[in-house]
Amino acid sequence: MRAGRQSDSDELRLASFLPYRLSVLTNRISRALSRQYAEQFNLSIPQWRALAVLGESGDLFADEICKVTEMDKVTVSRALQGLEEQGRISRKTDSSDRRRARVRLTSMGRAVYREVVPVALEYERQLLDVLSTSEQRTLDDALGKLHEWAATDDED
Repeated sequence: MRAGRQSDSDELRLASFLPYRLSVLTNRISRALSRQYAEQFNLSIPQWRALAVLGESGDLFADEICKVTEMDKVTVSRALQGLEEQGRISRKTDSSDRRRARVRLTSMGRAVYREVVPVALEYERQLLDVLSTSEQRTLDDALGKLHEWAATDDED
């Protein structure tokens, strides 16, 4: 537990409430990245996430992008629409279910992905440089455990 952590009382203190702290941190990091992605690549955070998933995984259906990114259908749909308008993705209707379409990066989308990756990795490096190697391993282990727990909790 963190020093200064609230006692075992039923009183909520946001400053020490882990879900709140994680949410605030995530929002701050996303805002910083979104400024870079918007200025350099004309990408929103949802567009970047969809682009990154497609760059890493290849062709996917929109619902698969939702699942991997934990973004809702509307957010993914808007992100894909924007990427399609920019010529960065293409869609191909699924022959077995005409309501679904496979999404893939176009050559332009792959080029943007290759440009964005070094920017993302550099930002991650700067973020992790705040921590010692031991702290980085501890953070990675803790995030893995929390992710597993949250995934199990989602199944209920």
